[in-house]
Amino acid sequence: MRHTLAFTLATLCAACSTYGPAGLPAQASVDQATQALGRPSGEYPLPNSGKRLEFARGPYGRHTFMLDFDGQGRLTVSRQVLTEPDFDAVLAGMSEAEVLARIGHPAEKHQIGWQQQTVWAYRYESPFCRWFQVGIGRDGRVADTAYGPDPLCESNLNDRDL
Repeated sequence: MRHTLAFTLATLCAACSTYGPAGLPAQASVDQATQALGRPSGEYPLPNSGKRLEFARGPYGRHTFMLDFDGQGRLTVSRQVLTEPDFDAVLAGMSEAEVLARIGHPAEKHQIGWQQQTVWAYRYESPFCRWFQVGIGRDGRVADTAYGPDPLCESNLNDRDL
């Protein structure tokens, strides 16, 4: 049994990608990045004929790394974008595509019928267990944004009270 578990863990780890881009060399190629980080969760064009690759990570999606590549396919910038300064840059009127290119895919989506919005929710590292929400209107544009308590934390608190 022990040998089977050890073999399974070793096999899984061999197939694992790196969590973040910190280990990538300066000016890494797109191929080097995808070999290290796995398949991107999103790809967006940049004005300089380059592209931005999104790598969503972490338990409950609390980290998303955006890697920018120039027209020659060389890494120019990499950073974790699920942060309050990045969220605060999401403004009413932005398109869905602009939000995705800025902060990536949400951890959750849900409909609010009476407001006729789809709410995109983003978990992130916060000592207060909050998440960021973006209300997308029927026109595909940001109608509003807000911070609120992450329901996962509330449900964990309620479970402890039982």
